[in-house]
Amino acid sequence: MKIVIATGIYPPEIGGPAQYAKNLKAEFEAKDHRVKVLTYWLEKKLPLGFRHLWFFLRCLLVFPSADFVVALDTFSVAMPAVAAARLLGKKIIIRTGGDFLWEWYVERTGDLVLLKNFYQTRMNQLNSKEKIVFKLSRWTVRNASRLIFSTEWQKRIWLPVYGFDEAKTAIVENYYGPKEPSFPPTEKNFLAGTRPLKWKNTKRLAEAFEKTKIKNATIIYDDATKPFEKFMEKVARCYAVILVSLGDVSPNLILDAIRHNKPFILTKETGLYGRLKNIGIFVDPENVDDIADKILYLADKKNYEQYREKIESFNFTHTWSQIAEEFLAVYEQIK
Repeated sequence: MKIVIATGIYPPEIGGPAQYAKNLKAEFEAKDHRVKVLTYWLEKKLPLGFRHLWFFLRCLLVFPSADFVVALDTFSVAMPAVAAARLLGKKIIIRTGGDFLWEWYVERTGDLVLLKNFYQTRMNQLNSKEKIVFKLSRWTVRNASRLIFSTEWQKRIWLPVYGFDEAKTAIVENYYGPKEPSFPPTEKNFLAGTRPLKWKNTKRLAEAFEKTKIKNATIIYDDATKPFEKFMEKVARCYAVILVSLGDVSPNLILDAIRHNKPFILTKETGLYGRLKNIGIFVDPENVDDIADKILYLADKKNYEQYREKIESFNFTHTWSQIAEEFLAVYEQIK
């Protein structure tokens, strides 16, 4: 078969969709399928609307020879890709990823609303551009051949407001890789390594670390970012990983920490809670004191060893080969 993967970013660019596209392409090709990756190029320099139109025209040139299309977001590439696929009679599978509209709203307003509360409490506060994005995103997910979520949590948040057919959805969990080398930490550095985005809740996280210094001066807050390979080296050598976002569907940083047997502190507002609740420490992202208390708790040697052993015994894997097989199985249901 010939498969087209539509993605806004692709290596050497850094980001979850880029790695997802790269690995999905490799696994499809390993199964003797031909794969074309269609990614933003000139579109990055174009304003909203024009970039979608240009990508739509590129889709019209590429899709005719494809058996099916995989789109790795719900707006930037998925909207023009769904329009082109419908016009050409092609099957298209959308993998949702994060929540573009909520992220955009939080960055614009600074309103630190939890993802789970956003659609119930803030829809009347959207500006004109955000209202258009919502309407187009809703049209996009409703008109996809299949909608793939990485967690049930996100699907339950979206279903009442986007109004798609639940029978046309599937869950394909994120990548859980085999264990990687891990090195004993030389300091108590908690690795955050997140982009400076408001929905990542970095201001409250910094406040929490300031509180911990009063009781434990050895604790280090490390929020520096690096290219993927260099960052993985830091993960392998860090004390712990921390992520306290206002909503994080299936954060790769935590799954990377697990592969390196590193304890982690994670927001309760995540789709990973059900899978990881017995091996991780979870916090209320709106409560600075709770975050600080959990940092101090994990800084204790006895508590640290307890959670390190739990993670060491966690051997669940979900390989890229399995993920590719699940995408192909979804296509078999709709072709």
